[in-house]
Amino acid sequence: MNLYTIDVNCDVGEGVGNELELMPMISSCSIACGGHAGNAETIKETIRLALLYRVNIGAHPSYPDRENFGRKEMDISLDKLQQSIEDQISSVQNELRKSVATMNHVKAHGALYNKAAVDSKTAQCLLDAVKNTTKDAWLYAPYGSVLAKIALEQGVKVYFEAFIDRRYNDDLTLVSRDNPKAVIMDSKKVLKQLLRMLAKHKVKTIKGKKVVVKANTFCIHGDNSNAVRILKYLSKKLPNYGIKIT
Repeated sequence: MNLYTIDVNCDVGEGVGNELELMPMISSCSIACGGHAGNAETIKETIRLALLYRVNIGAHPSYPDRENFGRKEMDISLDKLQQSIEDQISSVQNELRKSVATMNHVKAHGALYNKAAVDSKTAQCLLDAVKNTTKDAWLYAPYGSVLAKIALEQGVKVYFEAFIDRRYNDDLTLVSRDNPKAVIMDSKKVLKQLLRMLAKHKVKTIKGKKVVVKANTFCIHGDNSNAVRILKYLSKKLPNYGIKIT
């Protein structure tokens, strides 16, 4: 039986310490690179694990704000932000070169991801940093976002990303983590959201509306306390629907 394959990505290297359990069950990872979390040692170790399990490697830059884990917008000039993003991506890029490996993608984190999705200046700042530090890397970006639109116009390769463990607003922004229902912890509900995205290209918002969403890659957060349990469940159940993570 030939299974339909999907890319499931996970944010890693953020201090949770569950990478060894996660890597065998995902196909792409985005490594924290010093902005909101991570350092040279964690980057090196996470890359080692990713290569061991043949997981595609990406950089996960953010606002340079470790205090707030990159989850709040910063009052920072675009020049300083671009330099920080370039430094973060380069920290992963340099370690990859030592391993004779290549960067698969770049995916912004937290508030930077959300801001770039709707603000053209922030989006351009991120794109300039990506173009200055990578060659032929994919950009993981939300479907229908300002970031994706500008990237495609400028010839940057885009993977539309959807979140299987987060709840959405009607405008396809993510529900704030201040809301206790923002993160989906139940494995069955995560599977249901993923299957709806795959079969119907829609997501059910927190208000019950079904909105069109397209995705080439599906994210589960490594800092979700149930991430390992959810991925074990998906790995077991997805083949029943003719789907495989690879």
